Amino acid sequence: MAVTDGHNPLLGETTCGTLLQKLQQIWDEVGESDEERDKMLLEIEQECLDVYKKKVEQAAKSRAQLIEALSDAKIELASLLSALGEKSFVGMPEKTSGTIKEQLAAIAPALEQLWKQKEERVKEFSDVQSQIQKICGEIAGNLNVNETPAVDETDLSLKNLDEYHAQLQELQKEKSDRLQKVLELVNNVHDLCAVLGMDFFSTVTEVHPSLNDSTGVQSKSISNDTLARLAKTVLVLKEDKKQRLHKLQELATQLIDLWNLMDTSIEERKLFNHVTCNMSASVDEVTVPGALAMDLIEQAEVEVERLDQLKASRMKEIAFKKQAELEEIYVLVHIEIDPEAAREKIMALIDSGNVEPAELLANLDNQISIAKEEALSRKEILEKVEKWMSACEEESWLEDYNRDENRYNASRGAHLNLKRAEKARILVNKIPALVDTLVAKTRAWEEDRGMQFAYDGVPLLAMLDEYAMLRQEREEEKRRIREATTFGHDRIRRNTMSSKTQNKKQYLAQGPALLDQLVQKRWWAHVQMEVPMALPADGYP
Repeated sequence: MAVTDGHNPLLGETTCGTLLQKLQQIWDEVGESDEERDKMLLEIEQECLDVYKKKVEQAAKSRAQLIEALSDAKIELASLLSALGEKSFVGMPEKTSGTIKEQLAAIAPALEQLWKQKEERVKEFSDVQSQIQKICGEIAGNLNVNETPAVDETDLSLKNLDEYHAQLQELQKEKSDRLQKVLELVNNVHDLCAVLGMDFFSTVTEVHPSLNDSTGVQSKSISNDTLARLAKTVLVLKEDKKQRLHKLQELATQLIDLWNLMDTSIEERKLFNHVTCNMSASVDEVTVPGALAMDLIEQAEVEVERLDQLKASRMKEIAFKKQAELEEIYVLVHIEIDPEAAREKIMALIDSGNVEPAELLANLDNQISIAKEEALSRKEILEKVEKWMSACEEESWLEDYNRDENRYNASRGAHLNLKRAEKARILVNKIPALVDTLVAKTRAWEEDRGMQFAYDGVPLLAMLDEYAMLRQEREEEKRRIREATTFGHDRIRRNTMSSKTQNKKQYLAQGPALLDQLVQKRWWAHVQMEVPMALPADGYP
């Protein structure tokens, strides 16, 4: 085998040629045969081939791995884009040519960015799904949901994420509505417990332990079971409130009846104002804390029982009080009754025990009601009777005043009597019309009632008839007196005519004093409704 490579002194290094030359020199010195030399060169050549072949195999393997890596990278890129719902990507390499390493180097940043985006997207999906899972657990009544939801990494598109967000918003709204409903029901329970005097915390924690005030608003149970149990609790409390209010109103009515029956003082009644203040209130109007507490109702029951026992012992006193009220009504309207007989009858009924106290009092109340109606029907007539009697008193006074010869003396109070006489005469002149009206109304009343109108036991029409007869007799007597007085005045006039001339100067000399006396005499004759004194033609008597 010829050695073609030689030593290159310019390179200053050992090459295959220099090594072969050195090997030949050694062989020459040793005296190796050509056969041995060819054999050893073949071995060297074979060894070189083996080394090249190994290197080629390694390079081919490396190339295959790079091609596989590039293919995997492209597949992964497509998978990431598909999972993220992206058709394209900003960092996608535009060049698909070049060496394998160049292609790998171009695609690596895109893969890294897509991986980072995928991790962020997975975290977003996990957060949203965790919130959805938590709210669903709260609605289902399972508050201890600690498992992390599995994220489907094959679909991480924004569309799918938006759907989860929309679902989360719906659940959050439902949670908010449920929480609002829970708080509203809890407030109702609180208000009802306050009015009923019940322990709110024990009542509400029986529904669910999370409903007390120590837990935050967001930690309260909003499950269907909790809402249903809260609504049921509210209904039970409202029904209890309704029943207690009805019971309390019944007790208040009994208290007021007993108080009125026994004339209980205002001070004692004020002690139970908290009971009677809700007597006419509706269920929704009662909001004062403790207004329907059981101890308050029991207190009212004890008071009613006490007053019932007291009423039984004071029945006679109460009955006689009502009888006195009845008698007072009859006295005011001038109806004559027998009070002693009525009281004896009441005493006998109570002592016999044949009548219930409540029945006896109800009977007396009925009699009082009838008496009040009777008094109302007699009111107009009695008012006119009072006017008639007052006019008769003035008439009697006027007659006494007319008979008083000293009524015109300049005494103290004479002018007041004169004024009263003027008013009395006007009132007396109205008596006939007043009597006629009174008779008409009395007869109409008797026709309507079918009974006599008695005034202190005397028929009123009989009284009026008697008065009319007496008045007629008195008028006749006055007429006779006026006739006699007129005859006497005529004689006096004839006797005074002869001495008229002699007395004329004397009257003129006396002046106004005599004129005043004359005027007073003429006015008095007018007051007495007698024949007035006539002045002579010359103005002197």
